[in-house]
Amino acid sequence: MAPNQFSAETAQMLAKKLNMPLEHIMHTPPHIIMAKIAELEKKEQTTTDENPTEE
Repeated sequence: MAPNQFSAETAQMLAKKLNMPLEHIMHTPPHIIMAKIAELEKKEQTTTDENPTEE
């Protein structure tokens, strides 16, 4: 399997956001990375809904 075609900046951002080593980001199938991003966003949305910030 060929490595993902992410730019270096995108790969670093994904590694940091998903808390995964850069090497894993580059070799994980794109559909799995997208599923992890969706799961993370869902978790962040749930946290935001439970603890809204006051303005």
